[in-house]
Amino acid sequence: MTDLTERLWYGRRALLWPLWPLSWLYQAVASWRRNRLTSSAEPLPVPVVVVGNITVGGTGKSPLTAWLASHFREQGWRPVILSRGYGGKHTGDVPLLVGPDTNPAEAGDEPVMLAAQTACPVVVHPQRLASARMALDQGLGNLLLCDDGLQHYALARDVEISVFDGARGVGNGASLPVGPLREPVGRLQDVDLVVVNGVPGERVPEHPRRYAMMLHPAGVRHLLTGVTKAAGPWLKGRSCVALAGIGNPGRFFDQLRDLGAEVEGRAFPDHHRYTEQDIATSDERPVLMTAKDAVKIQPFANERCWVLDVAPQLPAGFGAAVDRVLDRKLAARGLDASLLRET
Repeated sequence: MTDLTERLWYGRRALLWPLWPLSWLYQAVASWRRNRLTSSAEPLPVPVVVVGNITVGGTGKSPLTAWLASHFREQGWRPVILSRGYGGKHTGDVPLLVGPDTNPAEAGDEPVMLAAQTACPVVVHPQRLASARMALDQGLGNLLLCDDGLQHYALARDVEISVFDGARGVGNGASLPVGPLREPVGRLQDVDLVVVNGVPGERVPEHPRRYAMMLHPAGVRHLLTGVTKAAGPWLKGRSCVALAGIGNPGRFFDQLRDLGAEVEGRAFPDHHRYTEQDIATSDERPVLMTAKDAVKIQPFANERCWVLDVAPQLPAGFGAAVDRVLDRKLAARGLDASLLRET
C-alpha cells in the first residue's frame, strides 16, 4: 500500500470517487465468489476459527492469533495455525510445516514469528483447505486457527473474528479500489466477534460482541543475545532508528515515542524483505524493530538491533465469549467440544 493510496483510503477526500463503477463491480464479484464457495465448503471434523478483516492492510491479526492460540491451549485444545504465508516463496503442492527456524523468505514473516511465539504447529499454503487437510492427516492438532483467512471461503469455519485498526476503522467506507474494504460493512452481521486494535475511533463499526485489544510493551529484546530490558526505562530519552515493514508503521513509531524515545522512523512496505543496507546507520544509535521484522533481520543483525516485543491484552470476558460461540457452533453441528479436546 503506497502512502498516497493510504491517504486517499483513510482520509476524507473524495479523489477516487470516479472509480465507483469498479468498486461496484468488485463488490458484485466478491459477493458472487462468497456465495459460490460457501455453498460447496464441507465442514471439517474439528473446529475452525478464522481471524481476519474486511479491510486491506494490517490491523493486528497476528497478535490476536497468538493470543487465541495460548487461550485455546489453556482450554485443553491443541491448536494448529494456518497461514497464507504472505511474503514467502512457498507455492508448492505440499503445504509447508513451519518452525521458529524456518527461513522467512520461504514461509513468510508472520508464520515464522507465530511459530516462535506460540510453539504451535504452523502450516503455510496459498490454499488453507490444503493446509487443513495436511494438519488433520498428520494429527498435528484438534483445532485449526486460521490467521488472515476471512475471505478464504473454501475453508468452512465455525467462528469468525474480524479485526480493525482502532484509528483507521473502515477508512472512507468504500470498497476497493475507491476505499480499503475487501467486503462491505454489512458482512459484519455474519461475523461472530469484532476485535479493535487500540481505542475504537468513529470509523469502527458497532457490533454486539465488540472488544478492544491493547498491544502493551512486553520489553525491549536484544536481537543477538536475547537480553531483555524494561521498555519504558530503557527507551525514555533515548534516540533511536525505528524500522517497520508492517501494515501501519506509524502505530509502531508512535508507540516508541509514547515510551519516551526520540524516533527516526523508516517505514517499509508490509512484508518487506530487508537487506543489511536497510538497518545501516551513520552512528551508534540502537535500531528498533517489530517482532515481525526481526525474523527477517535476524540472519544479518548486528549489536545495535533491538526488538520491541508486545503483549496483547483483551477484556476478561473475551476468552469466555469466544468459547461460548465455539461451543454453540459445534453443538449445532452435533459435535461435543469436550470430546473433541480429547482427540
